[in-house]
Amino acid sequence: MLLLLIQQATIDEKIKQAPDNGYLIGVWIGYVLPFVILVALAWLLYYRAKKRRNDL
Repeated sequence: MLLLLIQQATIDEKIKQAPDNGYLIGVWIGYVLPFVILVALAWLLYYRAKKRRNDL
């Protein structure tokens, strides 16, 4: 929980000091990308487990 608060503060600072919109897009992608990767990994594990269960 504390890590999320610290991370949010640094992202807010980066947005305030952003030189242009390209930088803002990069910050947003860097913030969202880890969550997208985790969701994709969870879906892949679910799909493989479901396929393995149906094969038995």
